[in-house]
Amino acid sequence: MRLTFSFRRILVHRPQYGLSIVELLVGITIGLFVLAGATALVSGQLSDNRRLLLETQINQDLRAAADIISRDLRRAGYYYTAANSVWPKSVAFGGTAVENAYQIVSITAGAGGRPELNYAISSAKTDAAENNIVDSDEQFGFAWDSAAGTIVMKIGNSGWQALTDSNVVNITNVSLTPTEHLILVPCVRPCPGGPSDTTCWPRQKVRHIAVLVTGRAVHDASVVRSVKTGVRVRNDSLTGACPV
Repeated sequence: MRLTFSFRRILVHRPQYGLSIVELLVGITIGLFVLAGATALVSGQLSDNRRLLLETQINQDLRAAADIISRDLRRAGYYYTAANSVWPKSVAFGGTAVENAYQIVSITAGAGGRPELNYAISSAKTDAAENNIVDSDEQFGFAWDSAAGTIVMKIGNSGWQALTDSNVVNITNVSLTPTEHLILVPCVRPCPGGPSDTTCWPRQKVRHIAVLVTGRAVHDASVVRSVKTGVRVRNDSLTGACPV
């Protein structure tokens, strides 16, 4: 006796459903949170990058201004015939050394009472052209224009001109502080008081100027930077002369 079994595949068709409105809203909410986080991250990075670029620009502008001040001050007191202040030809014939008229570096009250650092530089190119007189085209200087928020530079007959851009940086402080040290210059011939007398020895004035510049970004008042440097005035002031 044979038993035969027959299996029939029964397919059950179940209905398919999409996302419910609740699931859709939850998904959208999660996506919005992710998008907000990504937007905040990108916005923060862009803001930090903008601030870094602004700080770099302000630092560069202040550093450039301080470098220009330092380099020009090193030329203060330049005298084309400076040798005449040490041993001129006339000394051999009973003459005296010629004092350098350009050696004075001073701070005076300028327009509106602002302090102005003034100095002179000889413009002579030949011995004959050197008159040892500070002419108007040989006068230079630096000052802080607090009203305009700029550093201004005096360039001979051209007058005062802005050294910094007021559309980028607002200069909030400029400090130019000179210091002086006197050094005795020994003479070969003794002073009238004898070998121990040094009252007739010339005095060499060694000058140093400390420069401090502070500025604030025009487009972001929170960006404030300062640059500090110093300059040694090369053309030392010399007063007095050794006995002839």
